[in-house]
Formats: sequence, C-alpha cells, structure tokens
Amino acid sequence: MMRPNTLGIQQAMPRKARTSENATHVDARDTPDGTTRRLAPEVRERQILTKAIEHFATHGFSGSTRELARQLRVTQPLLYRYFPSKEALIDRVYEEVYQWDTSWESLIKDRSIPIQERMVRFYSAYADVILRREWIRIFIFAGLTREGINSKYLARLRERVFLPVMAEIRSAYDLPAATSSKQRETDLELIWSLHASIFYLGVRKWIYGLPVSDDVEDHIARQIDAFLNGVPTALKHAVKDAPKAKSRTKSIA
Repeated sequence: MMRPNTLGIQQAMPRKARTSENATHVDARDTPDGTTRRLAPEVRERQILTKAIEHFATHGFSGSTRELARQLRVTQPLLYRYFPSKEALIDRVYEEVYQWDTSWESLIKDRSIPIQERMVRFYSAYADVILRREWIRIFIFAGLTREGINSKYLARLRERVFLPVMAEIRSAYDLPAATSSKQRETDLELIWSLHASIFYLGVRKWIYGLPVSDDVEDHIARQIDAFLNGVPTALKHAVKDAPKAKSRTKSIA
C-alpha cells in the first residue's frame, strides 16, 4: 500500500489546522521510547497536570520533574513546553486542587436558615472538597516544605469562613459583635477547634492510614452540635470576665 503524501495534505490545510497538527507531531517525537502518541496540546496538558497532582501528593514537592516525565512516558523538555518550570507546575497544581466555591460564603450568611443547619450544610459541602487524598497530602507537604504557599488559602479561610461564621453565631445567640482584636482572636481560636476536628479526619485517613467513619456528615453534625452547646456559653463568660481582667490590671499597676 502506498503511503499518503502527508506533506501535500498539510500544505492544503488552513494555517490553524497545520499548527495543531505540528504540535501533536512534536508530542509524538518527544516520547522517550520512540513510540508515537499523538495527543492534542490541551489533552497533553491535562494529562501532565493530573499526573503531577498524583505525583506531588505521593512524593511531596521533592519529587522530580524528571521522574514525573518518566511516568508520563514523555521527555522532560516536552513537559517544560507546557509548564516552563517546576514552580509553574506546582502553582498550577495548587490552583487546580484548592478551588473555592463562593456559594459557601452565601450559605454561611443566609439567616433564613437556622445557624446549626447552616453550619452542618457548609461543613458537609466543604468536607466533600477537602477530605480527598490529594487535597490533604499536598496541603501537608506544602506546609512542611514550601514556606508561604498555604498562606493565601488560610487568609481566605480566615476572612471568608472563620470570622463570618463566628459573627453569625454571635448574632444567633444575641451576643455582642466582636469589635476588638482580642475578641476576634478569641473567635478565631474557637472556630479553629471545630475546623481542625473536621480537617483531622483527612489527616487520620490520608497521613496516618487510620480508619475513619464513612458517615462524615453525621460526624460533622455531632461536632457542630457539641460546638454550639459550648461556644455561646464560653463567649458569654469572655464578655463577663473582660472588665474583671481590666480591673485587676489597674489594681496591680
């Protein structure tokens, strides 16, 4: 059988089509074992990103791009055509894994729903996102080995979840709003205790390899029930104790 005149076909193609075809031919030549694997650029980019998420979740950020390229059966130069540096690839992985659902913020502030139901619904939705292997392990690795990479996410969590949730709790239980830095610090420490108990489910499963309950929503409901049965009282005590602390400071002075 005669081989088709590929050069002639390519010359007959529109310019845009020729560019795409050239890109896939480059992919094919750059496989280290010499096999032909023709993938569209967007497909190849998604393949690299998916494998990189798995790679960094398993090995942390010390994992090499050379090993990642080997697993993908492509050359390292090809990988760098899509992501010009390891830092660029890590940034893209982080952006892909740590997506944010703005509907969470609306739910937290929706006072047509009782506070306890709101919190259970929010944390159940949030847990569906974060209690995944790649989310937990990459977050832990980032905190240990890449100083500052989690800071943006934690700042968003503080401003869009922690402080609003505590403001809604104060409102629901007729407590004064937190207006001082000391009051906000108290609120943050309290909400961290709840948040950490839910996050820790993922740590137990994906870091320690321990079994956790399959009924995460039920666990969350119990944690929030305990939280709301204790925190409003703790906040009331904090309000009552504040003037006494101030008075003791003055008497010592």
